[in-house]
Amino acid sequence: MVSGGWTEQLDMSGKPVLHYFMGRGRAEAIRILLGAAGVEFEEKFYKTKEEYDKLVQSGDLLFQQVPMLEIDGMKLVQTRAILSYIAGKYNLYGADLKERACIDMYVEGAVDLAALVLSYFFLPECDKEKQRNLMKERAWKRYFPVYNKALEGKEFLVGNKLSWADVYLLDDILQLEEFHPDILEKFANLQAFKKRMQEIPTIKKFLQPGGQRQPMADDVYISTVKKLVFS
Repeated sequence: MVSGGWTEQLDMSGKPVLHYFMGRGRAEAIRILLGAAGVEFEEKFYKTKEEYDKLVQSGDLLFQQVPMLEIDGMKLVQTRAILSYIAGKYNLYGADLKERACIDMYVEGAVDLAALVLSYFFLPECDKEKQRNLMKERAWKRYFPVYNKALEGKEFLVGNKLSWADVYLLDDILQLEEFHPDILEKFANLQAFKKRMQEIPTIKKFLQPGGQRQPMADDVYISTVKKLVFS
């Protein structure tokens, strides 16, 4: 057990438990990676200020922020720390240090692109159209050309084996398509990649209706986050 309370022992026989709000946000990448790994998990959604304040006051959140994932006797926080643990545990983090470094680079690019989507929902209405256009511009000019080239003649980004970089990129693509259905029209390799990824049984199961993928943020989700986190 690590000192500080944030890794107190849990029921090792239980499923991982993801703590977040009832929406995508920073937790969606964790959901889809667990799904891709074929891991069944439960979720604890925070809907009231009292519930969330109780979690913060418990000391379980190292930096007083969600998401938090209870797994393997730990209470992990910080999204990328959670994701890298899942990736390492379920063999989605490359074969050696060089592959891991490449995976990290591709993930960081996908994180930057995802940030444009995450911030969109909390912008003033007058700035949203500009942000929508920026998503497409950055995808087309900065990020997608890199991923499209990396996938030339390959099924996956690194080592020709599924990694968390592939899963994160797929999540980016799916979310961007909700704003711009033509987002992949210039990128044949990414179109083929998306199709392959969606046919992987564990990912297909996660994405199907009734699965644990959350819908696009709505007014209820946005107001909940603002009330619980920013008030």
